Amino acid sequence: MLIGYARVSTMDQNPALQMDALRNIGCERIFVEKASGSHRDRPQLKAALDYLREGDTLAVWKLSRLARSLTQVIKTASDIAERGIALKVLTQNIDTSTSEGRLFFHMTAAFDEFQRELIVENTRAGLKAAAKRGRRGGRPKAMNEQNIKHAEAMLKDIENYPFIGDVIDQLKIGRTAFYKYFPTDRIKQLRYDHSDAPHT
Repeated sequence: MLIGYARVSTMDQNPALQMDALRNIGCERIFVEKASGSHRDRPQLKAALDYLREGDTLAVWKLSRLARSLTQVIKTASDIAERGIALKVLTQNIDTSTSEGRLFFHMTAAFDEFQRELIVENTRAGLKAAAKRGRRGGRPKAMNEQNIKHAEAMLKDIENYPFIGDVIDQLKIGRTAFYKYFPTDRIKQLRYDHSDAPHT
């Protein structure tokens, strides 16, 4: 049996994209979590894991939906593997029911973690180098006024841009740069205050 698990963060509260993808592969039941992946208490993930039986497969849209750290991902995959349950990751074409899938899973998870650590290290190194030169930042502005207005319009358009990642991809800028211009409070104001307003 295919069991789906979808997680949406406080900023990405529309699970439609994940839900559609999980339904399309034939998931008979989908558990949806509305909480940050770094939050230790994830009741829907626990419910999904309790529901799974030997021979079942847990399907997620991306590894990042299952957890936000390599440690969490590996532990969850290891725990379900010991129970005879496979893990399927749709966008990364991972299926741990095969030996090749298990190898690719470990390689992909490790690479994802490496990328996150590299971004953090490079950011810190750049700030340190800039500080030595007497500047707080050494790069030109990532967004001009027109880009900012375009981003605001996309953030308000939750139907066509349900995930923050969709907006960032369209802007073709890095996540760090994006969140510099659009901190969490600003994003919430644009997306949810706007969506709650009455339609005219």
